[in-house]
Amino acid sequence: MAWEHPGGESLDYQVCQYGRSRLLVRGPKVRLAPPYTVFFGGTETYGRFVAEPFAARIASVTSLRIANISCINAGVDAFAEDPSLLAVAAGAETVVIQVLGAANLSNEFYSVHPRRNDRFIRATAALTSLYPEVDFTEFTFTRHLLESLEARSPERFSTLVAAVKDQWRLQMYRLLSETRNNAVLLWIADTPPPMTATTCKRGRDPLFVDRDMVAELGARAGGVLEVIPTSAARAMHTQGMTFTDFEAHIASETLNAASHEEVAQALLPVLQARQRAA
Repeated sequence: MAWEHPGGESLDYQVCQYGRSRLLVRGPKVRLAPPYTVFFGGTETYGRFVAEPFAARIASVTSLRIANISCINAGVDAFAEDPSLLAVAAGAETVVIQVLGAANLSNEFYSVHPRRNDRFIRATAALTSLYPEVDFTEFTFTRHLLESLEARSPERFSTLVAAVKDQWRLQMYRLLSETRNNAVLLWIADTPPPMTATTCKRGRDPLFVDRDMVAELGARAGGVLEVIPTSAARAMHTQGMTFTDFEAHIASETLNAASHEEVAQALLPVLQARQRAA
């Protein structure tokens, strides 16, 4: 059974690919004929369990041609390391980039899967030297890896976090360099960007990204938009979402349909102003 649509199937995300990219992203697929707008993002932009995520809601009330190039649990690597998607960014009138956590990307200490960025692939010599007592074959996901390393030694962990933050900046600059200053950074979280972000503790997403990092990249982009879902939207819980009994717990922790509406309402005037100025 699927909630909100009793007896229905799981939501059809109409997954698709663009160009020669192997990344499976949220559909429906859009013909990338200029002018077009592209959204890059992770689970929130993808709109897991939501039939009409905020990108689609904006498209439905405007003349904008919007491609929702987002992937569940994506990190910056999914886009910055993909030549086809960089070309999509280069050709867009506006690029909306969700601020993603810094954990799900390859760096000097570990590598992640090129498309499923939350998957830990291997530790580098630098990480095995930093944590010689750890058996890294025990880990499949980056979050589990990082939480375990922080618990084992917060002091050594700070060295890793500093390197991950630096790599995040490099990859974000690489992505932004293709946008011709036509980008909007989109922060979606329960709180504004924190002053410091050095821990894996729950409620700290986007992981390791602090206010100075967002401001630094926002100066390179065309601006930053922070959207903090209201208590009223959060109180709607899973209303308007489609999921099976097995997915209920995951859905309860995902950006809900009411919050997607708030993101759309916040982004709409920004994109309309850019459209008028084009």
